[in-house]
Amino acid sequence: MRTRLVERARDGDEVAFTELLGLDGSRCYAIAFRILRDVVRAQDAVQQAFLLAWRELPRLRDPEAFSPWLHRLLVNACYEEHRRHRRWSSRIRALPIEGPISADPTISVDDRDTLDRAFLRLTPQHRAVFVLHHYSGLPVAEIADIVGVPVGTVKSRLHHAIRALRAAIVADSQVESTEARLA
Repeated sequence: MRTRLVERARDGDEVAFTELLGLDGSRCYAIAFRILRDVVRAQDAVQQAFLLAWRELPRLRDPEAFSPWLHRLLVNACYEEHRRHRRWSSRIRALPIEGPISADPTISVDDRDTLDRAFLRLTPQHRAVFVLHHYSGLPVAEIADIVGVPVGTVKSRLHHAIRALRAAIVADSQVESTEARLA
């Protein structure tokens, strides 16, 4: 069914393309959000990937390769969105924000926040392979094809992403324990 939809969309059928996006849209948004960690930027990246997919679809030779091809477009759109945001945000200075007076009693929210802070420290390239592997469950070889790098590079990025996440979480917990002792 998907192959037939791709063939129809490749021939200019907008309804078929819309159906394809309906099949892959939620997953694409979830991947983009996990890479970019921002709702609006993820939506922008997905929209850019879909626009490019519509424009480039007639050039897709193998309809069976639609999903990896779309994911490749999406990851590249995420990289571009990250670059665009970094250029803009590099000229903005963040002001310190006072934290809550008492500790949050909801430990799972605290854990999620710690993980989010750690994840933000990763480069988009490390986030992309981490998300594609651990969230989407894709094998390393398919990730290499999507991202456009050798398999060894994907393995290396996964390894470094996990090490960086662990180090960031440990550093965060040490800062929190130091702050608690000083308070």
